[in-house]
Amino acid sequence: MNIAVHNRISLKAVQAFEAAARLSSFALAAEELFVTPSAVSHQIKLLEEQFGVRLFHRAHRAVVLTDAGRVYAEEVSAAFAKIEMATRELGRTAKSDILTVHSTPSFATQWLMPRLARFSALEPDIDVRLNASYPVPPDLLMQGVDIDIRYGTKRLQPAGTMVLPFPPETIVPLCTPALTAGAHPIRSPDDLRHHTLIHSEVCLVSWRDWMRQHRKVPLDISRGPRFDRSFMAISAAVDGLGVCLESLLLAQRELETGRLVAPLGLEGPKVQGYTFNLLKSRAELPKIRSFQDWLFGELEGRATPEQRARGRAPSR
Repeated sequence: MNIAVHNRISLKAVQAFEAAARLSSFALAAEELFVTPSAVSHQIKLLEEQFGVRLFHRAHRAVVLTDAGRVYAEEVSAAFAKIEMATRELGRTAKSDILTVHSTPSFATQWLMPRLARFSALEPDIDVRLNASYPVPPDLLMQGVDIDIRYGTKRLQPAGTMVLPFPPETIVPLCTPALTAGAHPIRSPDDLRHHTLIHSEVCLVSWRDWMRQHRKVPLDISRGPRFDRSFMAISAAVDGLGVCLESLLLAQRELETGRLVAPLGLEGPKVQGYTFNLLKSRAELPKIRSFQDWLFGELEGRATPEQRARGRAPSR
């Protein structure tokens, strides 16, 4: 009996710990919980004393989770996520969910935006908020983002983050149809010598990389316009500025409408560029699971004809 009493913890103390761990601040946790910072500190100290484990390193005004505190925070966050999910489900018939998605600008512009109407038609109770404004990947814990779509080489992710890779994408030369039938039509890699090369500086495959695979093709890669966003390089190619080396995934709409063609074919180097990032503790929230299943279904071509028909935006 005494053991049970000793191990019984205060929900108020756990709530204070969860808020402080998520916000990395006693002051911010206190503001969220409408109490004083000293009250938050007191509740966390009770937890530490009760179990004889330090949960935070305290340095000046900053607080950092200990290893034990980080493990406990992951479990507590998962438990609170389940409570949040149950609460949302309770009022789901009367209220809509808000799904906040951050994406790289090019993926948002070229691929995601044209397809959001499909998702909204399939999930009318979920309102998507899409932004691509953060100069660096957002902190999923601190910035209220449910899903972050990133591009580039893998970097160390915070504990508790789930990283799901996109299917590999293919990189090929792309240009307007006019360039394939002009004075210098493009029928072989060597024909690119007569055309302006557009450089997409964030693409994982550069013209230098492409030249290594075509050693007998002498291209002047020191010249040509350069862009730090793929959507700008693709737009420049559509405008006839030259030939870009870009992703078939991002240029799918331009290829389908005939504004761009792949003069040397659709085979090329494959790269693993994009990842779908979310918190493990929130992975089973219905709004996140629905969006994840829909997005990967679209990427892998698993959306059924019925889904596509229901998700097609009305013609205007």
